[in-house]
Parts: sequence; structure tokens; C-alpha cells
Amino acid sequence: MSEVDVKKYQRGRGKPSRTIKDRKLRANLKRLDDKFQKAAISAAGTEYLLMEQSGAMEAEGEMEKTFKVTQDEIVSSVDLQTQKKRFDLKLDELGPYVHDYSRSGNSLLLGGSKGHVASFDWKVGKLNYEINVNETVRAVKWLQSDNQFAAVAQKKYTYIYDHQGVEVHQLKKHVEATCLEYLPYHFLLVTAGNTGFIKYQDVSTGQLVSELRTRLGATTCLTQNPYNAVIHAGHSNGTVTLWSPNSQESLVTILAAKGPIRACAVNRDGRYMVTAGADRSMKVWDIRNIKGEPLQSYYTPTPASSLSISETGMVAVGWGPHVQVWNNILTHGGPKQSAPYMNHVIPGSAVSSVAFCPFEDILGLGHAGGFSSLITPGSGEANFDAMEANNPLVNATDKGRREAEVRMLLNKLQPDMIALDPNDIGTIDKRSNEERLNARQAAELSERQAVEAAEAEEMKIRPKVKGKNSALRRHLRKKTQNVIDHRRLRIEQNLKREKTLRQKMHRTRQGLPEEKEQYSTALKRFK
Repeated sequence: MSEVDVKKYQRGRGKPSRTIKDRKLRANLKRLDDKFQKAAISAAGTEYLLMEQSGAMEAEGEMEKTFKVTQDEIVSSVDLQTQKKRFDLKLDELGPYVHDYSRSGNSLLLGGSKGHVASFDWKVGKLNYEINVNETVRAVKWLQSDNQFAAVAQKKYTYIYDHQGVEVHQLKKHVEATCLEYLPYHFLLVTAGNTGFIKYQDVSTGQLVSELRTRLGATTCLTQNPYNAVIHAGHSNGTVTLWSPNSQESLVTILAAKGPIRACAVNRDGRYMVTAGADRSMKVWDIRNIKGEPLQSYYTPTPASSLSISETGMVAVGWGPHVQVWNNILTHGGPKQSAPYMNHVIPGSAVSSVAFCPFEDILGLGHAGGFSSLITPGSGEANFDAMEANNPLVNATDKGRREAEVRMLLNKLQPDMIALDPNDIGTIDKRSNEERLNARQAAELSERQAVEAAEAEEMKIRPKVKGKNSALRRHLRKKTQNVIDHRRLRIEQNLKREKTLRQKMHRTRQGLPEEKEQYSTALKRFK
């Protein structure tokens, strides 16, 4: 077993505990480090037991190219079960369509922009329900249960439908949403759209967890980082911002394109992000160094409409009627690919959404003419984790689904745990008391200075727009010249009394005798 295999499972290990002075704490942390090391070695050793391997198309010779292989040639070369997974749905009247696969990959959800919503088991061709909401549909998303609940972003509000197509909830606080995302471990539905707000809705309790104002206008695209559940949002000014429900400000802001961001995707490991802008660029970013330069930059003849990253790292990009699949571009310091892995054209139709099916070598396309399912060899995970997805190749029973939901609710994560580095939760602050105190005092001082500056700005006398000798001011002076102002007289009397008391106290402190009365005894009553 090589060190490379073990290092692959050691992501997120903390710093060594040799610098800790407390002997008991150092021993406990060393014991935890040993457990992490054993777990990494055990995980790397299980790779020998994996029975399946993910393959891909390979060209024979320099003259042969994989992107020239058509779907008909691929269908003629695969087995009968895989051939059934290649199909086209012609839905010309209610498109263009957006779609979403369930977490197990068994169910498919379609949404037409003219109100058509359909759910079916695409592997066996069983239709669950088909409805028409009679208004615009902008996005669709499966929720926690496979083929049980789905969220649909319609013209004004966002709605939730059950497995029979019955409307069960109307989310009136999610207005004009164009993008939907779902965090399965936190039970959070995330929406964004034309209002410029990113909203988190807890679907298990029905509460609105957070409402974040981006201050960047309408949100053009939305995706999540599967590693830390941070939301990546693209905006019309060419920036991509990272959001957490715990912060009202964006965690990271990056200028990714010279025009509006059209699509954004993050791979399963949460290390790489791919963005596509209206300037016809497609860039690959390293999220661990997201403020630096992009790793690679590619070009699309027209601005891309959607992006998707498979479980094995393949990137699908849709632009116009074309769909391209790139392989081996999510590499740090690797060579730039000169040609795509696959290419497909849908004549007379524009691609609106692309998404890889989990655990399958299938790429789904939603376009103006309906829906298409393409075979992409090597895009799916060959060996699934039974603790994560319990046999996704077989539909779960009602009892098994209920047990899975109860188990997920017991293991539900709180929104406060969403951060850029989830391994910081539960760690120890190793700074000394003086360093922590100084940092806190510096933060309090800066906050106090900001408040004082704001108060000084409010108390600052602003000059009048008009001059002192304006006709209005002369008129007011002339009008109020002979009017007795009781408030002014009262203020002058109080000032005179205060001056007298101040002089008397001053003479008392200096030991001087009191001033003699200037009035005679006979005139004191007139004082």
C-alpha cells in the first residue's frame, strides 16, 4: 500500500499536537490522531476489495478521436440494459425543460417553462405523475426522499409537491426564485433569483432559517459545495460569491468572468469549481486557493447555458444546440486538454440544462425540444458506498424509505455548522490568553471607533444650500423682529442664573468673601 493511497483519505487532519504543553490534552489529541491514521489506512486497504472499475473510451492511434464517436455507435457497442438507458423524449410544445435526478439516480423530475411538471422512474419507464401548473416553471429540485417530495420554482412563489403531484406547501417568502438547491444533511432548501436574496428554508420544521441580501442584483446561477455545504452564487457583474447561513456577508468573492456568470459547478470532493460566463469563457478554479488565478481556461463558441460535473470528474457544458464533455481537466498543474472527450448536437434545439445521473454513465439533457438521455462511458461511480446510498440500483420499499428518513433526521446537521472548513468545528484554539485578549480588544476598539465616527458624522453641521441673505431669510427676520419669544427669554434667564451660581461657587472655592448687595434694604423687595 503506497503513501499516495493513504494520503487520499487523510483530508482534513488537524495539526500535530506536539506543541501543546498540557500533557493530558496532548495525550488525548495524539490518541485521536492515531485513530484518524488507522482509519485512513483501513479505507485505503478497502480499495483492493472493489470489484468494479470505471472505464472510459480510448482512442486507437493518433488519427482517431473520441469526440467523433456518435451515440449510435456507442449504443451498438454496449449491452442491452445500457441500450435502454439511451432515449429521447419529444416535448416540443411546453419546453424548454429543466430536470433533476434524485440522490439514488432512480427518479427523474422534469419541468417545462410553460408549466409542465412530470416525475417518473426513468430506468423502468414508470410515470409517477404529470401535472400542468398553468404558469412559468423556472427550476425543479428533489428533496430528501427519493420520489416523495419535490420543490418547483414557479412564476412568483415556490411550491412543494408530493409523490402524487399534489401541492402540499406554498412558500410565499421565496418570491421569484430562478435557482434551487437542496442540502440533504441539513434539510435546507436554498432559493435565489431576481430579488437578490438567498433564502434557507428548513423543510423538516418549516422555518425560514436565514435570509441573506447579496447586494449584487439578480442571482444568475446557484450550486452547492458537497464537501462543506457552502453555496456558490453567480451574479451578473461577473463575480461568484460563497455564502453560509451564519453570515450576512459573503465568505469569499471572486471575479470569475468579464460578463455575467451563466453557470457554475463544484465537484464531489469540493476542491474544484468550474464557471462559465457570458464572455464565452469556461474556467477551472482551485477552491483551496480561490483568490488566485484559474488553473485552466477554455473557450466556448457561444456563452454556455449550464454546467455539470460527474462523480469521476468529467465536466459537461451545454452551449446552443451543442453539448461537450471534457475529461481530465480537474487537475492541479496538469496539461491543458486540446479536445473534448465527447460531443453531441441536438439540431434545431437549444440546451437549457445538463446533469449527470448518480451511479450511472448517463448524462441528461433538457432542451427546447424535450429531454435526452446520453450514454457517457466512465462518468458514473462504479463502487457506491452502501452507508451513503443503500443500493441505488434497486428502488427502496416504503418501510426502508421511512427508516432512512428517521435515521437522517437523527443525524441532521445544524445550519450553524456550515463553514468553509468543517474540520474547524470541535478544534481547540491554541492561542495564548494574551493573544486572544488582544484580538478581542482590537475588534472591540475598531467597532467602537466605527460607532464614534458614525455619531460624529451625524452630529456634523451641514451647510445650508441657500445663502445667508436669501429673500426668505430676510422676510423671516423682518417678520419675527418684534415678536416676544417666551422660550428664548426662558433660556436666557436660565443661562444668567447658571452664570451667577458658577461665579458664587468659584468665589467659595477661592475663599473670597461674598459680593455685597447692591440694593438697599428698602429696595430689596423690588429685586
